[in-house]
Amino acid sequence: MNNAISRAVLLTNLGSPSSTEVKDVRRFLNEFLMDKRVIDYPWLFRFLLVKGIIIPARVSNSAEAYKTIWIKEGSPLVVITEQLRDSLQKQLSEPVEIAMRYGVPSPEDAYNSLMRKYPELREVLILPLYPHYAMSSYETAILYAKEIHAKNNYPFRLKILKPFFDDEYYLEAMVENMRPFLKHEYDHILFSYHGIPERHIRKSDITGNHCLRDAACCETDSPAHTHCYRHQCLVTTKRIVEKAGIDSKSFSVSFQSRIGKHWLTPYTDIRLQQMPGEGIKKLLVICPAFVSDCLETLEEIAIRGKEIFLKAGGESFEMIPCMNTHPSWVNALAKWVNEYRQGNRNMLWEDDEQPQKQPSYSDR
Repeated sequence: MNNAISRAVLLTNLGSPSSTEVKDVRRFLNEFLMDKRVIDYPWLFRFLLVKGIIIPARVSNSAEAYKTIWIKEGSPLVVITEQLRDSLQKQLSEPVEIAMRYGVPSPEDAYNSLMRKYPELREVLILPLYPHYAMSSYETAILYAKEIHAKNNYPFRLKILKPFFDDEYYLEAMVENMRPFLKHEYDHILFSYHGIPERHIRKSDITGNHCLRDAACCETDSPAHTHCYRHQCLVTTKRIVEKAGIDSKSFSVSFQSRIGKHWLTPYTDIRLQQMPGEGIKKLLVICPAFVSDCLETLEEIAIRGKEIFLKAGGESFEMIPCMNTHPSWVNALAKWVNEYRQGNRNMLWEDDEQPQKQPSYSDR
């Protein structure tokens, strides 16, 4: 053990229940849904909604859904993130830890583990495994990591990787991961991104008057785009299509995992039902907002989404796996850290003196 190590790397992901037992799924959903950046209502209303309606209605079904994807080692999301850590560690001199926004290991667990092993630690590079900015994913992860850091007064500083939705290393890794599937016969590729409420887009608009104001807002230059999830998803799609040489008429974008009304459209489940009637019989689906396969990809898309499409008259359905531990993705992460170490920190790392501006509003 090298106690003189002064810099470490922390990969952060969403998290998962510790098991498929209803009590563990309930605990996880409580932590997740009570986050004010996930359900952005005042605390009392959020409490009544989550504890009184959503969890009682959903916990059993959620537990059953997790059972369909669980592997002997545990949660796919956690296991894949651990495997990613191990693969990345082979390419870096800095120690690599993982932390989950919800569940374990928490940021506090990770910080304490690093301090026990490396008491001379002075800097932690946080790599949120979210390509796009959303208050319910990237934002809550980094602000929680910062909150725990400040609360415990750790001696090391934090350096945060910004959303990498249009970074060349990420895009190249995405294309390399999907390239073998592009050789298969298909009619259409659906880029399915995790959905968020439209109000999240408006609340994250740092200009206060741009996002969702008109149909062309995402194509019109604005400072709001630094926090606009929809804009960033569309940019990712455009860049991947260009790099992969995908025909402009053979792809589209949709948003999955909606709960309630007024979420980003079009909805993935509705499009899957409609596509066979439009002549799309052989479908590829890719989920670029996720870098690790999880409930939303393995169960929602690969199982339920496939069932919807085939029942509606589709002939073949194939989900392209997330990058997981693809060598090109591991290389991308290693390049970001290596370039930081070498002083080439460009615009991808949050500046300590001028931190990335966050939207300003009260309890969400």
